[in-house]
Amino acid sequence: MIRELMTAKERFYTEKLECKYRGFMENVDNESSNDFLEYFKSFKNDLNMGRIRAAEKIGEEWKVNFWVKQFILLGLKYGNVKEFGLNAEGRFFDKETLGQKKLRRSDKVRVTSNNVTIRDGCYVAQGVICMSPSFINIGAYIDEDTLIDSNSLVGSCSQIGKKVHISAGAQIGGVLEPIGEFPVIIEDNVFVGGNCGIYDGAIVKKGAIIGAGTIITGGVSVYDAVKGKIYSRTQSKPLVIPEGAMVVPGARIIKGELFNGLKLSVQCPIIIKYVEDNYKSIKLEDVLRDLIPQELK
Repeated sequence: MIRELMTAKERFYTEKLECKYRGFMENVDNESSNDFLEYFKSFKNDLNMGRIRAAEKIGEEWKVNFWVKQFILLGLKYGNVKEFGLNAEGRFFDKETLGQKKLRRSDKVRVTSNNVTIRDGCYVAQGVICMSPSFINIGAYIDEDTLIDSNSLVGSCSQIGKKVHISAGAQIGGVLEPIGEFPVIIEDNVFVGGNCGIYDGAIVKKGAIIGAGTIITGGVSVYDAVKGKIYSRTQSKPLVIPEGAMVVPGARIIKGELFNGLKLSVQCPIIIKYVEDNYKSIKLEDVLRDLIPQELK
């Protein structure tokens, strides 16, 4: 799974790093610029190696490591803009605390061209494929054998599991602020269709299918046509898409008649089926056809 369970040794080491960085933040205004840059370099290296992350699963619950997000924000605050690149074609300007992640062939990450941007401070596991163009922001965590297809975004602090398919044009939103808010979390074996958008700290549980063009945000409820439930974000919990759910774009009617009797609707995601591990054999058209009343066929 998405490295959900940590050994006691790993937990001890992570807690040690947390104490180190939180202690530094408490006195950051008294530190020199050089000391901060060295600490931030060490912090990014721990992110790159997957030793620390913006959110982690403990048991069955996800926990936000707000101090990780807080340290990233310090890098944006104290870093100066500098020039990167060796020539006009590859030149860009970014905070000196950021820059791009340096990959080696031994990392076993496939990057199809230099139009893929992976910011320094991301964990990208072996077997990951990044198609061109795509962008992965600082704090992101992408587990093994996941595909990031063309024109896709993996935003700040997003957590992506193993064997996830992020299709072309999909946007996985970043949630850097507020620091206590959940980032977007995509668990193992999830399929995200083309031109989808998943934002506002939504959690997509393992094995779910997000149909092409579906927009999922924390502010819009998800309607479960199978179980007759409505899933929404609360003040204490993020929006959660259940395990194995197949979600497609839908709409709901706005109450009342507006504009001289004209009825309007707003978009909302709808769960139309629950699938097993062999979901690849399911055709969306067949599922939708089963939902049409007999008299309308």
